[in-house]
Amino acid sequence: MHSEALPLTSHEIPGSASRVALGPRAVLLRAFARDRGPELVTAIGAAAEISPFRHMVTPGGWRMSVALTNCGYVGWLTDRSGYRYDTIDPMTGRAWPAIPRLFADLAVEAAEAAGFSAFHPDACLVNRYAPGARLSLHQDRNERDFDQPIVSVSLGLPAIFLWGGMKRADKTQRVPLTHGDVMVWGGPDRLRFHGVHHLADGKHPLTGAYRFNFTFRRAL
Repeated sequence: MHSEALPLTSHEIPGSASRVALGPRAVLLRAFARDRGPELVTAIGAAAEISPFRHMVTPGGWRMSVALTNCGYVGWLTDRSGYRYDTIDPMTGRAWPAIPRLFADLAVEAAEAAGFSAFHPDACLVNRYAPGARLSLHQDRNERDFDQPIVSVSLGLPAIFLWGGMKRADKTQRVPLTHGDVMVWGGPDRLRFHGVHHLADGKHPLTGAYRFNFTFRRAL
């Protein structure tokens, strides 16, 4: 796998965020969620009180370095039996917490800013990265409708997002993500491979030694 720094070009969009093109239907909205950071972090904490963060296991038996939880009608899961969505949190035996209104509004606004109208997510995967955690290259393929975009919000420590092609072996671009950045991709970019490089040590005034990333999807 080859990687290179992304030559970023951007222009201003309403709301004082800058829009960076990553593909025909993929954009990075710089600082789009920054002003809402404190409320978003509080909402993450409330959801985690209902469905705690946990390190899931892949079908191959690998323990993920990223801690996960979900909110929404369905939540994304992985274990030795495979990847899937389910309405029940297997840790608690209860339904996942609902997507907070603050989250839902942000997802819709970001999707519209990226050119995707009428996006109404039913799933929100919440990732918590500690220093050293990473996410290997993968495609998001467990959803039923690939015409629906993915909206991904970054909070806390900065990270390097790996943006690849349609094959795992394709060259990846290294995209710096900072607090409040939102990525949206769909259409011909929907099944691109992507991941996150090992998180570097650091401390953020809002999230401490963590990076939070929550990703909205239309799963069903």
